[in-house]
Amino acid sequence: MIELPLDLPAELVPLSWLLGVWEGTGVIDYTVNGESISHEFGQRVSFSHDGLPYLNYSSYTWLLDDEQTPLVAESGYWRLHRQQQAGDPGPAMLPGVGERPFPDAESVESLRNADGGFDIEAALVHPGGVSELYLGQIKGPRIDLATDAVMRTAGAKEYAAATRMYGLVEGHLLWAWDIAALGQDLRTHASARLGKVD
Repeated sequence: MIELPLDLPAELVPLSWLLGVWEGTGVIDYTVNGESISHEFGQRVSFSHDGLPYLNYSSYTWLLDDEQTPLVAESGYWRLHRQQQAGDPGPAMLPGVGERPFPDAESVESLRNADGGFDIEAALVHPGGVSELYLGQIKGPRIDLATDAVMRTAGAKEYAAATRMYGLVEGHLLWAWDIAALGQDLRTHASARLGKVD
């Protein structure tokens, strides 16, 4: 059973099953120019909110070797995909004007798409100089995302596109991530199974 925080903005209810800290293990399996790269890794993911209509996201991974070698981290924001309105804060630090939009479940229902889910977006940043904007859908306990844009600094490794799938299965957060990188087309990259720890 999922308990909703009392201060949860109505727009986050469709995403509420993600809230908390999740930890577990996964497998990297990616082929570059005929060479298979395979490793097991540990991961800790956190989804939180601060009273605004988006989730804060952070992920930290490490190799499951004797040294528990740090692997990668990423952070970002997840929210329902909709047009920003006068009552929303921004751009920059400008406060919203008037009432905040979508204050209750009934108004959020108006955002439901033709498939019966909600369109979402996730903006993620990697410390290696890559930023991703994902668009997709959440429908019940499943999320499907695909990159709409990928930005790289001049020093970043080549990375062109990605898809991600998340699902809540028997109380565990399962995910799979396909990437097009290092001259390869979109293909399987990594997956994991995480249990809620907080």
